[in-house]
Amino acid sequence: MSQIEHIKRPIAQELDLFEVKFREAMKSNVPLLDTIMTYIVKRKGKQVRPMFVFLSAKLFNGINDSTYRAASLVELLHTATLVHDDVVDDSDERRGFFSINALWKNKIAVLVGDYLLSKGLLLSVKNKDYHLLEIVSESVEAMSEGELLQIEKTRNLNLSEEVYYDIIRKKTASLIASCCAIGAASAGANAEQIEQMRLFGEKIGIAFQMKDDLLDYGDSDIGKPTGIDLKEKKLTLPIIYTINNADRSTRNFIINTIKNHNNNKTKVAEVIKYVNEHDGIAYTRKAMEKHKNEALTLLNNVSESPYKDNLRELVAYVIDRTK
Repeated sequence: MSQIEHIKRPIAQELDLFEVKFREAMKSNVPLLDTIMTYIVKRKGKQVRPMFVFLSAKLFNGINDSTYRAASLVELLHTATLVHDDVVDDSDERRGFFSINALWKNKIAVLVGDYLLSKGLLLSVKNKDYHLLEIVSESVEAMSEGELLQIEKTRNLNLSEEVYYDIIRKKTASLIASCCAIGAASAGANAEQIEQMRLFGEKIGIAFQMKDDLLDYGDSDIGKPTGIDLKEKKLTLPIIYTINNADRSTRNFIINTIKNHNNNKTKVAEVIKYVNEHDGIAYTRKAMEKHKNEALTLLNNVSESPYKDNLRELVAYVIDRTK
C-alpha cells in the first residue's frame, strides 16, 4: 500500500462517494460542456484537497452532506482558477495532460472556467451553505490578489521576504487554509476552532510552497535542478535570501541574469550553483520546517482524535514529496 493510500484509508469510502457527488455537480445538458467536464474529472490528481476537507471534518463532529458539498465547492472553484490560469499562462499541459485551452482554445476554456465557478456558487447558494461559500470565496479572492501581486513585484524585482510571504500566503496557502477551515465548519466547529484549522492549513500551504521553491534548485534528495522559476522570473525564497546576503557585484549579476538572461542556460546554472553554495537552500529548508512544525503544534491543540495522525501523515506527504 502506498503512503497516500494508507493516509486515505480511514476516509476511503467517503472519498469514493465524493467522486460520485463531484461528477454529478459538474454535469451539463450541453454536450460540449459535458465532454469537457468528463475530461477534467479524468485528469484529477491524488485528492489531497478533499482529504484535508474530510480529515478536518473528522476532527470535530464527523462528515455529513455539508462536508461533501464543501469538498465539491473547493474543487469546483479551484479547477475554475486552474483552467483560467492555463489561459493566462498560455500553457498547453497540466499534470501531463493537455490543458483545456490546448484542446478547445482560449474562448471555450474561459467559458468553462466561468461555468465551474457558477456551479460552485450555485451548489452553495441552493443549499444555503453561505458560511462555507464565504470561506472559499475569500480564498479565491486571495489567490487572485497573490497572482497579480507576483506579476507586479516580478516586473519591478522587489526582493523582500515580506513581499514573498505576502504572495505565497495569498497565492498558495489560502487554498489549503480554506480546505481545513471549510472541513471544520461543515462539521459544526465553532469560530475559534475554524480559525485554528485555517491557520493550520495556512502554515502547511506556506511550507508546501517553500518545498516547491526547493524542488526548482535540486539537491541530493531532490535531483537535478530545473531553474524553471528563474526562467519565469519568479522570486522564490532561495533566490531572495541569496541576493539579500550577496556582495554587490554578485547581487547585480544575479538580478541582471533574472531580468535579461533568464533563458541563458549557462548563466542560470551559475545562479543556481551560487544559491546552493551560499545557504539559500539551507535557509529555505529551515523556514519550511519551521512552518511545518508550527502547523503540527496548532494541530496538537485540537481535541484528541484518531484522525490527527492521518492529518500529520498528510502534512508530511505534501511537504516531503520529491516532485
